[in-house]
Amino acid sequence: MKILITGANGQLGSHITSIINKGSSKLGKIDKSYASAQVFNLDKTILDISLFKNLKNILFDIKPNLVINCAAFTKVDACEKNIELAFKVNSLGCRNIALLSNEIDAKLIHISTDYVFAGNKSTPYREFDPPSPINIYGKTKLLGEKYIKQYCRNHFIFRTSWLYGYTGENFVKKIIKLGLEKNHLNIVADQIGTPTNVEDLTYHILKIALTNEYGLYHCSNNGSCSWFEFAKKIIEQRQINCSLNPIKTENLDQVAKRPSYSVLDNLMLRCTFRDKMRRWEDALEEFNKNLKV
Repeated sequence: MKILITGANGQLGSHITSIINKGSSKLGKIDKSYASAQVFNLDKTILDISLFKNLKNILFDIKPNLVINCAAFTKVDACEKNIELAFKVNSLGCRNIALLSNEIDAKLIHISTDYVFAGNKSTPYREFDPPSPINIYGKTKLLGEKYIKQYCRNHFIFRTSWLYGYTGENFVKKIIKLGLEKNHLNIVADQIGTPTNVEDLTYHILKIALTNEYGLYHCSNNGSCSWFEFAKKIIEQRQINCSLNPIKTENLDQVAKRPSYSVLDNLMLRCTFRDKMRRWEDALEEFNKNLKV
């Protein structure tokens, strides 16, 4: 098996490679067929997915059986300021990957986001709920999903939320760093979602990738919290002496609107496979025990 990973140096792409090399995750062993897999890690310095000819040359040279697209422009406020770049990476890049994966008959896994929803519900979003993004990031990611569905027959789309991992920057690392530097932090308390450990997402991606049960999956840790509650749990688990103050979104200097509620329900996962996504508090505790800072 040949596996090509785009955005390979990010927190998800790098962790997928790590789990394949180890042969297991905290949630269990992965299929033995991955033991002999060739993994091609391509980051944005090597592969710009918005350039069709460049992508075609690489995919036709490698001819992977499985393409995992982790490449994305995820800086939400920056997307508002640079719409063209957001479109190139999050939308056009998906069209290119979908067309070419279909042409070489490769399975395609694409990573999407809870930000495709408006956030005007008070119960978790399911796969059949209509998306209605309220910022450029969400809009370009949703168009990317549509291109995947339209142009690649053998596809899996995974929507996840508030992802954190060992590589790169994320909310957990940011709170730990700021908590150690300052005595007091203001954290937004009126945005509700679900933190997701990269370990849990990786396990389910690699499990489902070997099947033919194509489609759209919500895949986040179970439960929900605000950013304030998330930060509070991080501070508690790391035993950091720092006080937190809940504030409203309107007090933040943010360019892009955020959904006030973007909790995902792993309905498709439960109906096709066993949902082994942990409670977000448990997944965070395990992460904090292993994180070296």
